Amino acid sequence: MQVLALLPGGEEDQLQALPTLAALAEQRSAQLHVVCPAEVAPIWTLLPAVEHCISFAFGQRWSLADWTNLLGRVREPDFQVSLNGSTDWSIDLLLSLTHIPMRVASGGFSATERVKESPGWRGEALQAWLQPLGVHCDANAYRLPLPQGGLVEARGGLPQGNGPALLLAPGAGSGWSTDDWRELVEAVGRAVPSVRLLWLAPEGEAPGGIQRCEAATVMAEAATVASVDVVLTDEPRLAQLAVLTGTALVAAGMEDPRRLPQRDAIKPLPPLSQLRPTEVLQALGA
Repeated sequence: MQVLALLPGGEEDQLQALPTLAALAEQRSAQLHVVCPAEVAPIWTLLPAVEHCISFAFGQRWSLADWTNLLGRVREPDFQVSLNGSTDWSIDLLLSLTHIPMRVASGGFSATERVKESPGWRGEALQAWLQPLGVHCDANAYRLPLPQGGLVEARGGLPQGNGPALLLAPGAGSGWSTDDWRELVEAVGRAVPSVRLLWLAPEGEAPGGIQRCEAATVMAEAATVASVDVVLTDEPRLAQLAVLTGTALVAAGMEDPRRLPQRDAIKPLPPLSQLRPTEVLQALGA
């Protein structure tokens, strides 16, 4: 079975859809083709069942040439199913011009199967797309199947010692200053002297001489996240990687219930700009 998935949105949206497509690939031996914005295409290297990523700028940024090129790309293979996450009328028109017999979407004139997503974490809500296909997905239980070599390399890059490994991973434009991070690092060190701290950030020096992690690809990031005990981040991509690897997570700025599943090991917090290091320390359980 060849499946076309049209997925607008950023890295967080793509990662939330990953368990759904993984279940479809496993239970229906589906060959997956994903249409997504070019900048988020690397996310799909995490799922081997994705054979092709087709770049398309959803929304109002596409040109007629882009749309025509996409139409040609999706009409060539013999797709049996499409999963359409877009609400753009132009995508409806495109799908109506294909020969795909089953077109699943939440609405739109091209849909042959209309589904309704449940409230809560979107990774779980997307299983509604699979109901017309008789496929079940337990997104909360899904774990990324990471290559053993990558995991061994990531574990080898952790600081020496036997204490718990904590990954500090602020996103670009994090709401904390260097002094805030330094205060947290010192407080964690006092509370848990054996802690092993690792710093993963797009910019800036690691506070307090913490070992910096260099992860050049999303696969390397996922292996690092899977190798530590706890992740503290306000970066949506890394938060979703923690969800998909089963790593304990403290996620700042992600209180919206659609963003994270409900687990004992996941603690959503307000944005860092609204928090003090002592409050984050308490969430970490240190």
